[in-house]
Amino acid sequence: MKRKLFLGLVFFGLLLAPAVAQQRQATAPSATAAPIEIPFEMVTRHIIVKVKINNSRPLSFVFDTGDKVGIIDLNRAKELGLKLGREVHVGGAGPGQLVGATVEDSSWSLEGLNNFSQPVMMALPLESLSTRSGYDLDGIIGSDFIKQFVVEVDYQARVLRLHNKDSFAYSGRGEAVPINFNSLGYPLMDASVTPMSGSAIKGRFVIDLGSGGSLALHTPFVASNNLLGAGLKTIKSIGTGGAGGKVTGQLGRVSELSFGSFKIKEPTTLFSQDQSGALASTQLAGNIGQQIMGRFRVFLDYGRARIILEPAKTYADPFDRAYAGFALQADDKNYRTFRITEILENSPAAEAGLQKDDVIIKIDGQQSDITLSRLNELFEQPVSRKITIRRGEQTLQVTITPKRLI
Repeated sequence: MKRKLFLGLVFFGLLLAPAVAQQRQATAPSATAAPIEIPFEMVTRHIIVKVKINNSRPLSFVFDTGDKVGIIDLNRAKELGLKLGREVHVGGAGPGQLVGATVEDSSWSLEGLNNFSQPVMMALPLESLSTRSGYDLDGIIGSDFIKQFVVEVDYQARVLRLHNKDSFAYSGRGEAVPINFNSLGYPLMDASVTPMSGSAIKGRFVIDLGSGGSLALHTPFVASNNLLGAGLKTIKSIGTGGAGGKVTGQLGRVSELSFGSFKIKEPTTLFSQDQSGALASTQLAGNIGQQIMGRFRVFLDYGRARIILEPAKTYADPFDRAYAGFALQADDKNYRTFRITEILENSPAAEAGLQKDDVIIKIDGQQSDITLSRLNELFEQPVSRKITIRRGEQTLQVTITPKRLI
């Protein structure tokens, strides 16, 4: 029996319909006075934690407020010999669907957290997300886990701190912002968007720590408020995708995003033009991702319907990244072969003569044996770089200087 579901925000945020979340019981967390620290790694602006499935080797899972249940990559589920159940069809950001299966009689546990486990509910093909990240993404965990604790996300220290949800008492310098939850259990926050020319527009947004982006505005919200009107400087969004495949839209800026007493000045903004999928939804104005939430120490206190935000030292930094004008993915099994998948018109990449399917093999004369995450960071800096590329049987050298385009 096939079951069609709808999930997904951009950049791995997977919104899971409650129909699949059968109530298999989790092992209760232990009550401790001190918070439990769980280290994490940042990969293409995503939080990665180490998880085991049924005492497996350590696996890399995305921590995502835009997901509900435990999800494992379909190939990894088969490799581990997990028992798969009925077929499920999953939609998300982008026009397509993922075809996966429910998982039976398997649980995941978090390294560093004793006496706690939760069911793995679903297996989905996550290979395309791995190639876009240049990293094996073995699965995703979300709100069913988060609500068992008060989860402190310390981006500066690269740790999650798990506080006892019953005894937690906050005494820091942050601000508590009210949240509520949609029917799927995802945290929603009221905020206002001020266009580059115009007045503030109120809306409701998903707090999406599983998004590596900044601010994404849904197609109906963009259209009804004429946010892509004359005079707004934008570029085509390239290399952006979600559970449903490639996302279409324009990248630009709004004058301000405000929530609580916080005012985020001129954040980079995706103005969605998707006609189907999560970013075409009329239910929300958009989602707020890591490039904004990463400017805070974040306390996810679902039991008290609040999120506590402490500004970090990066809070007021400008959104001033440069753009090379190409999108990359990592093709080989070690994620060290970097292929250009898209070229932006009138960009430094186009001016340098780069083409789709060129493979970057050296940067400034050095073999490009670095991660895709680090490579993307290099090309967000306005620094000239000499790159060596392979194009078919040719080896070419070009110089590219990323620059601010929006």
